[in-house]
Amino acid sequence: MERKPMKLLIVDDEELTRVGVVSSINWRSLGIDEILQADDGVNGLEMARLYRPEIILCDVRMPRMNGIAMLEQVEKILPDTVSIFMSGYSDKEYLKAAIRLKTVNYVEKPLDPAEIQEAVLEAIRLYRQKQHSHRGEELHSLQTASRLALLLTMPYETNQKSISELSDELGLSLSQDTFFMSVIIHPQKIPEDPRLSYDSICHRFQDYIDTFDFNCIYIEKKLQHIVYFIFGNGSPFESTITDIVQFIGNCYIDFGNYHIAAGEPYTGIASAYRSYTDAVVLLQSSFFFPAGTLLTSDFLSQIRNEPEEPDFAVSMEAAFEKAVSSMDAGSCDRFLEALYQHYDGNHALLPNQVRDLYYKLFLVLEEASRQRHLTANIPAPAEGIMDAIENAFTYHELHQALSDRTHRFLEEASQAAPENPTIVQIKDYISKNYQNELLSVKDISSHVFLSVSYVCTYFKNETGQTLNQYLTEYRMERAKELLQDARYKITDISSKVGYSDGNYFGKSFKKYSGLSPSEYREKMTR
Repeated sequence: MERKPMKLLIVDDEELTRVGVVSSINWRSLGIDEILQADDGVNGLEMARLYRPEIILCDVRMPRMNGIAMLEQVEKILPDTVSIFMSGYSDKEYLKAAIRLKTVNYVEKPLDPAEIQEAVLEAIRLYRQKQHSHRGEELHSLQTASRLALLLTMPYETNQKSISELSDELGLSLSQDTFFMSVIIHPQKIPEDPRLSYDSICHRFQDYIDTFDFNCIYIEKKLQHIVYFIFGNGSPFESTITDIVQFIGNCYIDFGNYHIAAGEPYTGIASAYRSYTDAVVLLQSSFFFPAGTLLTSDFLSQIRNEPEEPDFAVSMEAAFEKAVSSMDAGSCDRFLEALYQHYDGNHALLPNQVRDLYYKLFLVLEEASRQRHLTANIPAPAEGIMDAIENAFTYHELHQALSDRTHRFLEEASQAAPENPTIVQIKDYISKNYQNELLSVKDISSHVFLSVSYVCTYFKNETGQTLNQYLTEYRMERAKELLQDARYKITDISSKVGYSDGNYFGKSFKKYSGLSPSEYREKMTR
């Protein structure tokens, strides 16, 4: 850890004394980086306020304000600063004052540089000891506050005793008139040192809400969900709540985009959990709004909330497949626009419902690209469909990814030569018969009235794949689709794609996708 620079303030009305002290000691070797000077107690107090020195070397008798009076004032504003008295008057009165003010040492004039060095080193040691003690106390306090915040995310009745004990330990005076409000932040990026960053933000936030006489505690859940509980006496104005929530959101701008939701303010600690659950429900809808949108119950009550027909997703998948097959850019654009208008801001749905549909729409593009031997929508693993879906922080980003891939497909398809009619026939026959485990190259060759040897050579020359490779790939892609639906057992899926032997299907699927069927299902449905 980088050492914090240390400052030492010398206060003495005799300039020769100050110059002699500064020039006679190698201060950097002691760990002092900056030397400040003042010529009396009044100026010394002002310098202390401005520069906040860690060590003060102070004469006792000075005009306008003596050293004792000055250090009494300094102790109020800089309780950790360590002072050293220096004086030629070593009577009991000053010694008692030094003890009362907890000065680390008392050096007599004429000054001995070795004695000053020893006193300064002792002062530095004591200052660092104080800082270490404060850090320990602060860490303990933060941990206690986090434990309390965690308990407030649970029903009050089940943790009433623990909540009361932690509140007392933190010195919080909570009554039935105390209001509580929960705010949840979901930043897009996790900082390098999450706990340090979140603690720092909490300090900034607390400094801000001190002006409203409010307090806050927070708990970090799964790194990317930071739950704040804001509380205080009396009911806050709506404009105050808005200002407070906007401030905390702005604290997370450095971590990229973020979602933010605020539960309703309620009175009484027992209602803190209610505000938290409000915020959780609201946050689920944040995906459908631009990043940074403050979600509240009042805000969503003014937005449409249209439920979805049970077969809507199925009909949209079929409509997209038709638009893509038509190769008509206008039809695809109209579909995409209607799809966007349906989901943008629609908080009746859960994000995963929409992600599931978009996954199927991406598959439509991938299959259309594969049928036409295009590369635009058969991306490398790092740019795969799941990456596009998981990396979308908002619905707008998800839709934009689908729109971009659709336009890439149309552009590449328009430049590609039309597919050979015989190849189209072969692929169509496979799409209608792939479930038959006995489907063979002979069956396919008979369907297109070609010999087995010729159809194999012909297909390989036209597509770059053998018939068996294409058939296996087609079956594996259908298996992927079926694995998305938890209603189907893996053994049933095996037979549905033309494999009577489940073990052989499992090995083939892992060879093709890199995951076993169960691993793939878990990844897609988590």
